[in-house]
Amino acid sequence: MRDRPSGNKINQLDPNVRRILERTELEGIELIRFLYADHGGVIRGKAASRSRLAERLSTGIGHTVAMMAMNMLDQLQDVEHMGPVGEVRIVPDPATYVPLPHAPGAAAMLSDLCLPDGTPWGACARTFLKDAVAELATEGYTLVAAFEPEFTLGRRLPDPAGGPDRLVPLDDSLCYANVGFDTAHDYTIKLIRALETQGLRVEHYHPELGPGQQELSVRHAPALRAADNHVLYRETVRGTALRMQMWATLAPKPLADQAGNGAHLHLSLWNDNRNVFAEDGEVRDGFIGGLMAHLPGLTALTCGSVNSFRRLAPRMWSSAYAVYGPDNREAAVRVCSPLGESGEPNLEFKPSDSSANPYLSLGAVIHAGLDGIRRKLDPGPAVDVDPDTRPGRYTRLPASLDEALDALEADEVLMEALGPLRRSAYLAVKRSEAAAFAAKDVAYELFHHLRVF
Repeated sequence: MRDRPSGNKINQLDPNVRRILERTELEGIELIRFLYADHGGVIRGKAASRSRLAERLSTGIGHTVAMMAMNMLDQLQDVEHMGPVGEVRIVPDPATYVPLPHAPGAAAMLSDLCLPDGTPWGACARTFLKDAVAELATEGYTLVAAFEPEFTLGRRLPDPAGGPDRLVPLDDSLCYANVGFDTAHDYTIKLIRALETQGLRVEHYHPELGPGQQELSVRHAPALRAADNHVLYRETVRGTALRMQMWATLAPKPLADQAGNGAHLHLSLWNDNRNVFAEDGEVRDGFIGGLMAHLPGLTALTCGSVNSFRRLAPRMWSSAYAVYGPDNREAAVRVCSPLGESGEPNLEFKPSDSSANPYLSLGAVIHAGLDGIRRKLDPGPAVDVDPDTRPGRYTRLPASLDEALDALEADEVLMEALGPLRRSAYLAVKRSEAAAFAAKDVAYELFHHLRVF
């Protein structure tokens, strides 16, 4: 107890620090996780004890630079400036402090990766999104966003044949069927309460198409908060299931013959209190035009895994073509109809899933849309049919992670935005994952994705 700040010392601290220290005492928190998302899309971090938290809020926790060259199989890649020599700090954002209801005694903060002198590190994904938000602000705009995730709920069981563990879905209920609500009810209520405790406002929920598949959406927020929310959402979905002796996965395609899990990205652009997409068709079309122009490379960042491309198939309602259209759920970009007279129009970016690093994903979408606004790119005609019914007419999205990475490398705007260190590490990590899974069978791929995501 003597290492913890006394009452007088706490009162002398920065108000944000003091508030967090008081909360940890009140809530019985012993460990505070400093979380970040790596280039493999994995949520990693280190934890500070409550006794050292006041210090670590300012200094961060030391961390090797090599971790941002680690892929989702924990295989370290050879990336210049990301070897055994070098140090960064995991520096938490106090505004993101939340208790973790699924892990009593623990709390978390989303974190930046900084150099020892406190300056941003060139491979920090959260900084990439911050920079994209700042660049968008130079044009007078802010982006409001929400991820719309799906996940599969079940149990992880040994394979009777001796292969990798397999996921057995919780049920085989039909899409939107009331029996699906009942089957997952206890879990869903615990999950909603856990999310609300962390400040994530739940919008709606329903059992989805596949066995054990769930969809639960949280309310939109400014871009950085939306990405932070998605990190907390992912970890809370999985953590709540573990506490109930179940297994939840947000992997894009955990079951090869069943529906995949997307994390569609809803977007609206604002100027002060004005929804620009509602009032300025030229800006909206330019933003869509930017997405259309950069879609092939974008998919390498928004659909960040080998497993992603099992989901991005024609006639799967997941988007497989570089088209947009009003309420077209086979289009890569759906122009959503407002809900009621007071509803606000938004865009739904469909080639997006939870294996992506949400900071890189959302930051890249901002850069693509901003490029379209600045260059007044024409998105072309809207498509009001299933594009797969017009063979050869529309451009197919990349069909594999390798194809998407080739497109990313050829995209000057996205490569410039990523910067030299970040793009080198990302490409190395993702190329290594593509090669590793190409050398194994489907069961190996499915297991490692449902295990990690």
